[in-house]
Amino acid sequence: MIGTDAVPGPVTSEQIRDLQKALGRQLAHWRKAAGMTQAALARRTAYSRSSVANVEIGRNAITRGFWERADRELRTQGSLVDAFDTLQELVAMLRRHRAWVAEHERLLRHQAAVPPNSPTSLMTATPGCGCTVTIARWREREVLALREALRLSPGAFAERLRVPPSIIATWEDRGQPELPSLPMQAALDDLLKLADQDARTRFARILQMPPMRSTDHAGAPPTGRPSKVTPLHRSAGPQALR
Repeated sequence: MIGTDAVPGPVTSEQIRDLQKALGRQLAHWRKAAGMTQAALARRTAYSRSSVANVEIGRNAITRGFWERADRELRTQGSLVDAFDTLQELVAMLRRHRAWVAEHERLLRHQAAVPPNSPTSLMTATPGCGCTVTIARWREREVLALREALRLSPGAFAERLRVPPSIIATWEDRGQPELPSLPMQAALDDLLKLADQDARTRFARILQMPPMRSTDHAGAPPTGRPSKVTPLHRSAGPQALR
């Protein structure tokens, strides 16, 4: 039986193929245990014998309806459908990861095409606050300030970054401080660069505000725990955060 613990890291296309073959072997095992031929199972599930044969060698995962009927005919108590659903979840995860990579590469190309003096550079000049902000390392403080500056809920912020909402919750959870990965650090850089001037100004000003509570932020859970945002010290030159 296959499960999510069979894939310890980010899922790959090779792992998907291996899991699809494992699902096919599982079907063949149950079919033989029931004393049924491929042709007999095909008749009972309203599919062709060749379809059943292709599934068993891992060439095709076929539709969920097939697995529901196979579960019923082979009396597997839903194990085949569960395995199929797990496989489909991993396929969806792989597709989301590929979409994120493609979007991140697009942002990097956009960054490379931006002139050095463009207002979307990493050193974000903010008229009205008299400062220039550079993010040297994104921590929960800066992540929370950026989400607030963009006026996004945790779910919308996660969608913009193409990560699960639980990742955003982990970054913002003072009880479980965890730095974003290097690709995520770059993605946060890009999100700040592509923000409009109003959002960048809000971002700098939020970081200069006195300590806030996590419940002050849009979409924050009502934990009532204070955030660890500390006021910045102004200087004549660029301010480096962290």
